[in-house]
Amino acid sequence: MHLSALTLIIPDYDDAIAYYTNTLGFTLIDDIDQGHKRWIRIAPSPDAQTGIILAEPGTEEQSRAIGNQGAGRVWLFLETQDFAADHTRLTAAGVQFEESPRREPYGTVAVFSDTFGNRWDLIEYS
Repeated sequence: MHLSALTLIIPDYDDAIAYYTNTLGFTLIDDIDQGHKRWIRIAPSPDAQTGIILAEPGTEEQSRAIGNQGAGRVWLFLETQDFAADHTRLTAAGVQFEESPRREPYGTVAVFSDTFGNRWDLIEYS
């Protein structure tokens, strides 16, 4: 078994697709109109084992969770094999890092927030 996807609640499908594909460089895997909603799956690369399902909120409670699904903590981890190159690319694309890259016992990391307020680690494991 492996974790195939997680759901990320976003305010608008098309804005989220644009941000994650154009700014972060993710791949749009699926965009299927189901009539009442869309099944949208993105991933960091076409061959990634784990993707993200983008979902518009269906309730007011879900709307309030946008940008706070991790309760203010970093909860999404974007692994890279070349931290310096990806940090430079993301910065040039407009990603605002909350800190300078730092070394930890497990690797090199820097925190950023996506356009919806979710906190991420860009991380290259040692």
